[in-house]
Amino acid sequence: MTTKLVEYPNTKLWLAAIKPPMYSVAIMPIWVGTAVALAETKTFHSGIFSTFLITAIFILAWMNLSNDVFDADTGVDRNKAHSIVNLTGNKSLIFWLGNLFLGLGLLGTVLISWWQQDLTILWLVTLCCALGYSYQGPPFRLGYQGLGEIICFVCFGPLAVAAAYYSQTQTWSVANFAASIVVGIATSLILFCSHFHQGEDDLAFGKRSPIVRLGTKKASRLLTWFIASIFALISLFVCFGIFPVWTLLSWLSLPFAVKLFSHVQQYHDQPEKVSNCKFIAVALHFCSCLLLGLGFLLSGS
Repeated sequence: MTTKLVEYPNTKLWLAAIKPPMYSVAIMPIWVGTAVALAETKTFHSGIFSTFLITAIFILAWMNLSNDVFDADTGVDRNKAHSIVNLTGNKSLIFWLGNLFLGLGLLGTVLISWWQQDLTILWLVTLCCALGYSYQGPPFRLGYQGLGEIICFVCFGPLAVAAAYYSQTQTWSVANFAASIVVGIATSLILFCSHFHQGEDDLAFGKRSPIVRLGTKKASRLLTWFIASIFALISLFVCFGIFPVWTLLSWLSLPFAVKLFSHVQQYHDQPEKVSNCKFIAVALHFCSCLLLGLGFLLSGS
């Protein structure tokens, strides 16, 4: 009994540090881009798909680990018990472990480019990594200027979804670009929500996140527009014939949207209670993107 009481909090901290649910952020762009490709071209290369999935997970692991290292440098994570740097007390180890994941991820893109005899995927993923570094890495630290959501949108939306589509078809697609906008917004929503509970620390260390710039009340109102835009865009793209009707299945994720809206509206200025809103955003992202991809697959069957 004593052992369980001692280990349980530490286990929770490690799970919070590793962030298993967040890895849907890496998986969903590959899923959606591949689903659009299969629906439009009836093309599916399972080896490329599985390699790209593993590659995306490795690169996201690098982003998470390196961001913890760079935040440790500025001190903004000093009160973050589940920072993996704080948990291990070994910043150098985490830095090089992150670089190992980056190397493995880039190796995956090299393999795909070699199979296709085409460097496009390598260039797209390398651009994603460069933007990912600029988010927290010195001397850029663009996330400290409040540009994190824009970087997140570009990396996990247009770039990642386009790369997934191209990896299957070696062509481009208007429908896929439209889908990438939806995925990008849903992903940026997670990062936006992660700021609500850490406004004081961000402000103290000069991190001008959207919550710091706007305040929690205005930010919670902006969140409403972010959420609504996901469903509005899907419906608009269906109306214009860019998306198949089946993609309206994404509306089944509306309960997560309503829950996120209600939770943030009620607790936006209470850090202890609003801190879990990012996990509701993860659920919305996962469900809406999963159903979006499924809608494309059903339309092509």
